[in-house]
Amino acid sequence: MSAPPASGWRAWYARPGVEVPLVYLGTLIGIRLVVQLVQSAGLPDLLLALVPILFMYMPVWSCRLRGADPWDYPMALPSFRDRDAWLGAARVTLVLCVLVVVPYVLGYHLWQTVLVPAIQDALGVRLYAIQPALRWVWPSNPLKLAAYHLFFVAIPEEMFYRGYLQTRLDEVWAPRWDVLGTTVGPGLLVTCVLFAFGHSLVVLQWWHVFIIVPSLAFGWLRQRTGGIVAGAFFHAWCNVTVAVLDTLYGIVPP
Repeated sequence: MSAPPASGWRAWYARPGVEVPLVYLGTLIGIRLVVQLVQSAGLPDLLLALVPILFMYMPVWSCRLRGADPWDYPMALPSFRDRDAWLGAARVTLVLCVLVVVPYVLGYHLWQTVLVPAIQDALGVRLYAIQPALRWVWPSNPLKLAAYHLFFVAIPEEMFYRGYLQTRLDEVWAPRWDVLGTTVGPGLLVTCVLFAFGHSLVVLQWWHVFIIVPSLAFGWLRQRTGGIVAGAFFHAWCNVTVAVLDTLYGIVPP
């Protein structure tokens, strides 16, 4: 059940134009500070556990601050005993993975072997430290890689961006467009842009603009399923697939 209407300073904070920027910037700046403390100040890697904690609990804190019920937002995971919810999300994700895996891999190969050399020659710059080439070197610990991207990255980010942010923006701009049988709205598009920009707020990388493309699917899955599990599954699959391909092409060490 939603909380009664806020008053006073809570009413000021409850305005989306106030709350959303404060939560978004506060969370990402906090994460950037944590990353900088680990990478530059030599603090232990254990401090990075604050990253998923900030993603998961800043929206909860914000809801309580403005007098709203966090349970009104689909940020929580279903019970592990709820097999229907988990299997349903897995089925939707599996179908989507089957549909995109071939163009995904072919597009990656085309990018690394044709477009990257052409761009580097045209601009006189190097996009990577070494020339990408298929080397058939696999990640050394694929299970750890998958667990990291699902539990440390995908689930917390989907809670923040799709469970909270996209849902909050849908309260401002009601979903109105039918896309593949699911009604979406401007909130999905704005969230995709904020999702990509948020990565660069933490660590600036030229390729972050391309994150918008898979995030469209993450947002669509949130609307389609009413929760974040399917989006988290697909999010993790995208990250793991890119990590495996980056290793195969020698961009990152195994």
